[in-house]
Amino acid sequence: MMEYWVWLSSLSISPRNRIKLLNCFKDPKNIWEASKADLQELDFISEATVNRIIDKKHKDKVSGYIKSITELGLEIITIEDDKYPCYLKSIYDPPVVLYVKGTIVPDENAIAIVGSRNATFYGNEIAEEFSFRLACMGIAIVSGMARGIDSSAHKGALKARGRTIAVLGCGHDIVYPAENKKLMEEISNNGAVISEFLPGTQPIAMNFPLRNRIISGLSIGTMIVEAAEKSGSLITAEYAIEQGREVFAVPGNINSINSRGTNKLIKDGAKITTCIEDILEELNIYNINAGLAGKNNYDERKENKENRGLFDKTSIKGLSPEELQIVELLMYEPTHIDILVNKTGYSIERINTVMTMLELKGIVEQLPGKIFKIKNAFQFI
Repeated sequence: MMEYWVWLSSLSISPRNRIKLLNCFKDPKNIWEASKADLQELDFISEATVNRIIDKKHKDKVSGYIKSITELGLEIITIEDDKYPCYLKSIYDPPVVLYVKGTIVPDENAIAIVGSRNATFYGNEIAEEFSFRLACMGIAIVSGMARGIDSSAHKGALKARGRTIAVLGCGHDIVYPAENKKLMEEISNNGAVISEFLPGTQPIAMNFPLRNRIISGLSIGTMIVEAAEKSGSLITAEYAIEQGREVFAVPGNINSINSRGTNKLIKDGAKITTCIEDILEELNIYNINAGLAGKNNYDERKENKENRGLFDKTSIKGLSPEELQIVELLMYEPTHIDILVNKTGYSIERINTVMTMLELKGIVEQLPGKIFKIKNAFQFI
């Protein structure tokens, strides 16, 4: 039976037409066995599509596909399977088959976090922090495993030991980008790596808009962290709107190319998002799978933040007043040493001494060009 589903997913036809074929024939085996005359009666497929469906050479490839799926250890989840994600099933054009490495929770509440591949330090840190905090609440994080914001979102969830789902625009046997091989393994062990594409499918441009509809379709809301005026992230936001899901956008510098897309989303009605509360309150999802402990921990962190300011100074032991001042300045964004000199009034020699001590204590790190940043912002959450 599974071979018919694999065959149906391999056909070069639109996701919507696959659904229509299933509605007409009730079962993929019936599509497989349909005659040319039966298929020609359908008004939503072309003659070329009819010929592809009846072409024997496509059917002969199925055994090879199943062998590759088995070798990769993938699970096949069809749209009729109880494991199929319920939010994804409700969209206009859901994939008829998902190939899964990891585990799927069908009724899981998830938030998509996506953004620019050429993200800034600020954007990456925001994506990782929001992902970390949402994952602490038991919310799964969905993204596309691309460079930049997507990777940071997955990493934040993994740091929180939460669930994260990567949606691929290619087959599972292709790691794209190549440097994310380890990340892909970690995601499959702490959530799932999924694709509607068979093994061997290359990451070509036309696959990514299809991938993006799954990212938003799996999620009850989509957050865009950084995006240019024309980017795949905005396509994901458009899909979310079409699917009746909430769209959140992190505001950015009006002079930054990476903020033009997100700022425009806000102008067009996306929820402006500057803290995790903006998401939780909009969706009313304070406590999902994390249990009461997750909710209590969240409330405690929220109260501590309100009582102590931007970050918790009491959690940093053994720092001098000068070191604390520098740490507080660096919490906003990576900062050049000259700016630190101007803001503190200390000499550059004194700043260098303080920075050396903070680096030795593992609190800050130096980036190229004498720019400094907090090494691990999560210690202040």
